[in-house]
Amino acid sequence: MQATIHTFDNDSGSGTVLTDNGRLLTVDHATFAKSHLRHLRMGQRVSIEVGAEGVTRLWIEGIGPGQRIR
Repeated sequence: MQATIHTFDNDSGSGTVLTDNGRLLTVDHATFAKSHLRHLRMGQRVSIEVGAEGVTRLWIEGIGPGQRIR
């Protein structure tokens, strides 16, 4: 699923994303830490996976283990 970074606090490593269908979801510190990204900026496009507890995975296409730029 695609989303846009809505808010992000570099100090806490948490924030929110706005999905393409208009849902505002929280990204917690643990999910951000697993992404291997160093920081995010407001308006940045990301890919996410969502589970029962919210965002479970966050990545930028082409960045990180196993990712290819298409």
